[in-house]
Amino acid sequence: MIKKIQLYAVLAAMALSFTSCLDKYPDNAIEADKAVNTPDDVNQLVMGIYAAFKDGALYSGNLTLLPDIQTDLVYGVTGNTNVYGDIWRWNDIKPTNTDIEDVYAALYTVVNRCNFLLDHVEAVRAKTTDDDDLDRLDQYCGEAYFARALAYSELVKLFCKAYESEEDAANQLGVVINEHYDNQEPMKRATLQESYQFIIDDLDRAEDLLQLEEDFNPSVDGSLYDTVYFNEYTVYALRARVALYMKNWKEAEEYAGKVIDSDYYMLSSCNQQISSGVSYYKYMWTNDHSTEAIWKISFTVSSYGGALGRVFFNFDQSNVRPDYVPAQWVLGLYAASDLRYTDIFQSYTTAYGLMWPLLQKYFGNEEFQAYNIYHVCMPKVFRLSEQYLIRAEARAQQGNYGGASEDITELHSARYSAGGAVSLNAETAMDVIEEERVKELYMEGFRLHDLKRWHKGFERTPQDQSLDNGSSLKVAADDPMFVWPIPQHEIEAPGSQIEPNESNK
Repeated sequence: MIKKIQLYAVLAAMALSFTSCLDKYPDNAIEADKAVNTPDDVNQLVMGIYAAFKDGALYSGNLTLLPDIQTDLVYGVTGNTNVYGDIWRWNDIKPTNTDIEDVYAALYTVVNRCNFLLDHVEAVRAKTTDDDDLDRLDQYCGEAYFARALAYSELVKLFCKAYESEEDAANQLGVVINEHYDNQEPMKRATLQESYQFIIDDLDRAEDLLQLEEDFNPSVDGSLYDTVYFNEYTVYALRARVALYMKNWKEAEEYAGKVIDSDYYMLSSCNQQISSGVSYYKYMWTNDHSTEAIWKISFTVSSYGGALGRVFFNFDQSNVRPDYVPAQWVLGLYAASDLRYTDIFQSYTTAYGLMWPLLQKYFGNEEFQAYNIYHVCMPKVFRLSEQYLIRAEARAQQGNYGGASEDITELHSARYSAGGAVSLNAETAMDVIEEERVKELYMEGFRLHDLKRWHKGFERTPQDQSLDNGSSLKVAADDPMFVWPIPQHEIEAPGSQIEPNESNK
């Protein structure tokens, strides 16, 4: 059980090294029974799990950027350095793509670290008699279960087909499920149904272990928003997202509602200023602090991951040389009264002579810029606005258009200068919600998965200074490449029984 949100103090985070994907510790690693003996040792393992999420292949890089660059949200432009070029061109994505390999490996690194902790914590628990220490061990296990569920949820989204029904998922390929670190489990893909059930089971365990005390008081025990640690409401946020992808509309509404109705979080308003000329919404991107952040990854100037904004600027303190610029059709979605536009985009003249609105929200944390560190932002993996969008979609899919209207209206009240009430019906609801997901979650890694689960394709047409190769592209719904290929080396590894995706062929 958790009362205070801050983790128990630790002297140092444990830096664990993994060679790749499903591999374990190297041969020269310290034996577990010598390294993990006390609750403090387990705490260091938890810090290693949190540290794994800093990897530039995850939320501060590939995992966030690739699913959106692959679709229709940006265009490669003149001067493009070919970074993520195979991904953007779509048809050039191969099972040997190193960017995809890095995502796969980094997610299984998280899984391996969680399994290592969970496999060895019981030996520590057996030697522990202090009640506070036992509570700590429960908390650490809850964090490990949540982190494992989060990693597997991302693997399922990227490397599996969309979930349609329990019956269909029972006949679709899922991911390789590793429940233990020490056991030699077969390298074989579970079904999609089994994969989702594993995620849900982990979330159930995490929810039980990370629940707040009944007398939890944010004014005394610490705010839940803007946290860098997992807690009960982080679990609900992921559970809502997973339910949405499973088309379990009732649970998606329920769990998103738990987050929204808790009143522990508040949408960062575009209309209210935290300082002169800086809205709470803008401050979320320029300084990485927000009342709507449910969980973010902690960066410091001496310890951070990738640079989300680099490919959109490549700023050298003199010029900007973007590899990718926003698609014109996206820019045209924002109404004149939508105050997000000027905080998300800002017009620059590039070193190639192109004047275009660039992705300003990823220019970088201002505190980091003081150290000449540009384009680094703390990934906000779960935000309250996504929960409103999840609940709106779940309500609309259940025919509750009034409830969906209320959710979109609430979001607009924080984003528009004069939004007014939004009224949705059977004909308009999903069109509005789909557009709102593009505007609100732009370049946060959702577009590929949204198109896949909606069974929609897309089309690119050339725009100013866009590259010839890739700018004219029409992708049909359910194209095999909506599901990433399993890295080839995983299929060819000794003892592997991993089956390929259609995109591998």
